[in-house]
Amino acid sequence: MKIVKAIGGVAAGLLLSVGAMAQGTTASSGNSSARPIPESDIMFKKVVWRKIDLREKQNKPMFSENREITRVLIDAVKSGELTAYKNDSVNTPLTREEFIANMTAQDTGGGLSEEELAAGFGQEEEEEDPWGAALGNEATANTNTTPVSNEYFPKQLYLLDLKEHVVFDKKRSRLYHDIQTVSLKVPATLNPLGFEQNVGTFKMSDLVRIFRNNPQTAIWFNAQNDAQHKNLADAFDLWLFSSYITKISNPGDRALADIYGGGQKGLLAAQEAAEALIEYEYSLWSY
Repeated sequence: MKIVKAIGGVAAGLLLSVGAMAQGTTASSGNSSARPIPESDIMFKKVVWRKIDLREKQNKPMFSENREITRVLIDAVKSGELTAYKNDSVNTPLTREEFIANMTAQDTGGGLSEEELAAGFGQEEEEEDPWGAALGNEATANTNTTPVSNEYFPKQLYLLDLKEHVVFDKKRSRLYHDIQTVSLKVPATLNPLGFEQNVGTFKMSDLVRIFRNNPQTAIWFNAQNDAQHKNLADAFDLWLFSSYITKISNPGDRALADIYGGGQKGLLAAQEAAEALIEYEYSLWSY
């Protein structure tokens, strides 16, 4: 009888431990990571935001001609394969029309002022057009009804924002850079309002799926060996890109540029923040 109770107690303990493991895995699988880490295994975590300038030399393999990562993202959203979100909280999905509107240049006017219109400017008198008469009015009208798209080209959208969790996994005893989201940005130089505008944010788990499903276009171009091009999913895993830190989680939710100033001061602060994370990782092994 005692043996039966002991066996029952062991079985109950195993069930409880399996249930706890499943609960931990479920709690962490709701995030945007491609390889979520259970919360019970996380000993240290900092949320870090980085910026990727695709014009940099190290990032050119992700921005090769006709295979730009921005082109892959835009085509996937337009085809319905990929869901874009309003921001990196990934709570509010964008419709296809909203996404296209975000990457479309806004008409800032450029027309005549109210005073100029009141003075009679812009009211052109109809003149006889001999060529129009010869071709017919219908042909002339058709030449003026061609729709013009103001969408930015993929080459123009050269900025990406990356959100990651810097996590120390106590079970594996190592630090992970767990990418959560990637955001496509309109550079401030293209925005008439003078600031960067978010086109759409994507979960990293969704991006890995898109990159794997499109091996011919989602390519990290190897300039040294055409036989060794990488998939963009592998490029993110291997960290084959250059980036700099723009914000680390803080009580005021302030960017480094807001705390230390922009320009050179901001870049120095980003470098110091990156070095501090590396130093923290090394110090974990000194105890």
